[in-house]
Amino acid sequence: MAHFETADLPKTPEVRGPGPAADNPEAPPRKRWWIWGLVVVVAAAGIWYFRTRGIQASNPGGVTATGPGSPAAMNMPDQPLPVVVATARKGDLPVYFNGLGTVTAFNTVTVRSRVDGQIVKINFTEGQFVKEGDSLIEIDPRPFQVQKEQAEGQLAKDQAQLKDAQVDYERYQMLFKEGVIPKQQLDTQQALVGQSEGAIKADAAQIDNAKLQITYSHITAPISGRVGLRLVDIGNIVRATDTNGLVVITQLQPIAVLFSLPQDQLPQVMARMRSGAPMIAEAYDRDNSDKVATGKLLTIDNQIDTTTGTYKLKAVFDNSKNELFPNQFVNMHLLVQTEKNVIIVPTTAVLRGPKGAYVFAVMQDNTVKMHDVTLTHSTGDVTGISAGLTPGEAVVIDGQDKLQNGSKVDPRTSRIGGSGASPGGPAR
Repeated sequence: MAHFETADLPKTPEVRGPGPAADNPEAPPRKRWWIWGLVVVVAAAGIWYFRTRGIQASNPGGVTATGPGSPAAMNMPDQPLPVVVATARKGDLPVYFNGLGTVTAFNTVTVRSRVDGQIVKINFTEGQFVKEGDSLIEIDPRPFQVQKEQAEGQLAKDQAQLKDAQVDYERYQMLFKEGVIPKQQLDTQQALVGQSEGAIKADAAQIDNAKLQITYSHITAPISGRVGLRLVDIGNIVRATDTNGLVVITQLQPIAVLFSLPQDQLPQVMARMRSGAPMIAEAYDRDNSDKVATGKLLTIDNQIDTTTGTYKLKAVFDNSKNELFPNQFVNMHLLVQTEKNVIIVPTTAVLRGPKGAYVFAVMQDNTVKMHDVTLTHSTGDVTGISAGLTPGEAVVIDGQDKLQNGSKVDPRTSRIGGSGASPGGPAR
């Protein structure tokens, strides 16, 4: 009987019941998973417990107010809120109407030649300021001088013929009285005298025309203003029929500004103009922050633009320092009226809600109270109030977003002077 060694044969693994261990010998035991889950639940419960204790400690009275300014929302004690305040004052508030304007030269002249000829001299520098009558360009005058001399020669010839015709006419008169010649011959001689006199007048006109052409050959400035870039150089032949000019002159002193306003503001402007009082117009720069010049309203256009619902106005400025330049863009502020004895506060102090405009006033105990106010007009960074506020009250101009009635505040005065801002700024 054969003998077998059992040491070299593989051992059959022990078969266990169903489960992960039976399917996968390397899988961890089931009990490790629920232990980790228990740890997570306990940690979450601890976090919730300590957060609840922290909220109760910061809100011991059990206040459950919510909102951006509530202690629960800010997770901090009910401390005074820092705000910036300004003092309401009583004064006069100017009312401005605002519009966009374009600077326009008061007069613009395109200088053209009135005669044909060659340019022999240019007496100006581009960009130069010239006065009316200053010499600008000279055209060769010699052809016109020749015409003048020819006319003068013809005049001398016709004058001699006239003298001879007058002598003959005097003789014919004597002969006619003696009955030597007929009346027809006397009349014919009288007509010759008239023809010679007419020729002399024509010669004089030719001389005057030549003189005028010589004058036109010396082109002068028709107005005072600033000379632009020259359009024709020296040596060129110019003609009176040329469409292009020689140079453009713009009058800058005074200067005009054309601007537009909404048609709803027309009655107030017309009423002020009918009163005869001058209306102050102020020109501000493109940023609407710095005043460039001050002038007055000159006139209003005679119709409303139906496409934009606006009407045009023209203001005039002395422009003695050349602050304004043609085609410059400016913001125009037209002073329509001045409201007397109104309460003036910074515009940032005025808030608007469902019931209308209101402000937060700071009480003596450093709490705020909401005041409903009635507005008049806003000019620049200040606003006029006709009711709801008294002079001397401190109003909040910064930090209102966290306030409500009775909120405790830590007021700080505005560095820019509060409501003491200049009333001459742009209207809103």
